[in-house]
Amino acid sequence: MGQKVTILGCGNVGTTLAYTLLTRELADEIVLVNRTPERAEGEAADLRHAAAFAQRKMRITAGSVEESRGSDVVAITASISVPGPAPDRMAFADGNLGIMREWIPSLAAASPDAVFVVVSNPVDVMTFVVGRLSGLPSRQIIGTGTLIDSGRWRSLMSDHLQIHPDDVRAYILGEHGETQFPALSVAATGGQRLDSGPIHRTLFEQARQAGAEVYRRKGYTNFAIGQATAMIIASILLDSRRTLPVSVLLDDWFGVSDVCLSVPAIIGRRGVLRQLRPQLTPDEIEQLRTSAKHVRGVLDRLSPAAG
Repeated sequence: MGQKVTILGCGNVGTTLAYTLLTRELADEIVLVNRTPERAEGEAADLRHAAAFAQRKMRITAGSVEESRGSDVVAITASISVPGPAPDRMAFADGNLGIMREWIPSLAAASPDAVFVVVSNPVDVMTFVVGRLSGLPSRQIIGTGTLIDSGRWRSLMSDHLQIHPDDVRAYILGEHGETQFPALSVAATGGQRLDSGPIHRTLFEQARQAGAEVYRRKGYTNFAIGQATAMIIASILLDSRRTLPVSVLLDDWFGVSDVCLSVPAIIGRRGVLRQLRPQLTPDEIEQLRTSAKHVRGVLDRLSPAAG
């Protein structure tokens, strides 16, 4: 039976993700689900035309929850719009909670074996919400989290060190937001530890602000998050078992529990196969706890459905 991916939300991120999955030929079937069906139908038609140039046959349709039934992966990209040049991610929390309440229970009922990949912001909050609303095992719920931030940081360090980004082993952990932190104590390339000098912290600050800068200039972000999400989906569908910094439900991870934050996790066909525990410094552990407190504060402010 073929690999099936459903994408909820046909905005800039959802359609870019669909196109990325198409060009990488990762799925046999892609289903687009959107509150406005006409938008989904238009995007699906355009993607079908593009699929005519692919090396393999893919089925791309627009549909309802019923058409999503039996998906292997369900990607959640739907979001409200918030005015402003670069709104805080937490400003999306209340509105996106409403979207999750509307769609997640029925999507989970239609595809109880699917891995849900959450992209909608604030992603750590929404990952927790999707877990609660779906009723699925926590291993089946993954947020894109700081994977994109880590990629931006690695790209900047790659330019500075003149080393390929794939060879820079470095993670940004915690919240996908203001309280994220660089795990410099375990950052390395070629087995050589990277120093924790000011240049790498400066590059981290640039990476932390990069998304907001893109948002200010073009009004949204889509390409990098599309690629990051496709990387997670590829690791699931291909059972690649890649180690990725993604948002997952923590259970006594350095004393942090019952909140979703980004930590290194092995991702495969069944979702989160294992959470790794790098040897963080006491300062990094404290920053993790600060992230947890911040995200938990937003969850506590939201309705009981969120927490």
